[in-house]
Amino acid sequence: MICLGIDIGGRSVKVAARKSTRWLWTGQSAAYKRPDADALLAAVRSAISGPLERIDALGMCVPGLMDAQRRVVVDAINVPGIQGIPLEQLARDAVHGRLTSPPSIHNDTAAAAHDLSVSRKLTGRLLVLALGTGVGAAVLDDGVPLIVEGQTAGNLGQIDVSVPGHDVTGPDGGKGGLEGYIGAAALAQVYGKDVSAALANFTGNEPAIAALVQTIRIAHALYRPQHTVLAGGIGVRLAHLLPLIREHVAHRLTSAARPGWTITTGDDDFHAARGCALLASTSAAQSTHRRSA
Repeated sequence: MICLGIDIGGRSVKVAARKSTRWLWTGQSAAYKRPDADALLAAVRSAISGPLERIDALGMCVPGLMDAQRRVVVDAINVPGIQGIPLEQLARDAVHGRLTSPPSIHNDTAAAAHDLSVSRKLTGRLLVLALGTGVGAAVLDDGVPLIVEGQTAGNLGQIDVSVPGHDVTGPDGGKGGLEGYIGAAALAQVYGKDVSAALANFTGNEPAIAALVQTIRIAHALYRPQHTVLAGGIGVRLAHLLPLIREHVAHRLTSAARPGWTITTGDDDFHAARGCALLASTSAAQSTHRRSA
């Protein structure tokens, strides 16, 4: 079975292809800013950089607020071109009609968590914080998503983690939201357009890191994760700060936290795309089984 995962992010599209049990390739579009429908379709096609003899299953992550019944995005601030487009049609147009079954649509952070859970063989409760254009959270219990709202474990990126002397307003208008500290737009406003270069020079004393530490401490009381992974384009670039982040999280941490908890970062920027491909493969296999039963 050949599976394709497409992650439509706030700044670029990422794609991962898998055949049977091995990954074939990954691809990424050029960066965009608020693309219209035509530019978005072109970006998705450009990200599909490797050859595919056929596509048996396709999974896609989309940004914004989705109408699950109509399978359309009704509001996407950073990617307006996706609003109102039937997502199945977008997927089919992206691969020039080579899709043999309907696409499956997923939450990006949940898809990334699925890939991390499978690839690292993690057991117990996993919390993934996807730090990128926005901030998302997913919680899995032995691979099964914990759902609080929609397809998510809640809006952890909008939780008030105000840092004294550094007041911010989150993109939802809320005071002190984590995304207002560590979302890509917030970081670019403070440190300039080259966020990756800025992150490499972080010492751990920045307000963004203080807000992140506070969020993880709260998450230990709310979710009690055995494993926490910082994913997304920002999360994977905080690996050099993990010892300090862990030290600050652990300091007088609530006794509700599970003993032996771990904190790591993602490996690269393609966890959500790979997770979509894996989930699409499972969905396609289940549909085949139902048809043959």
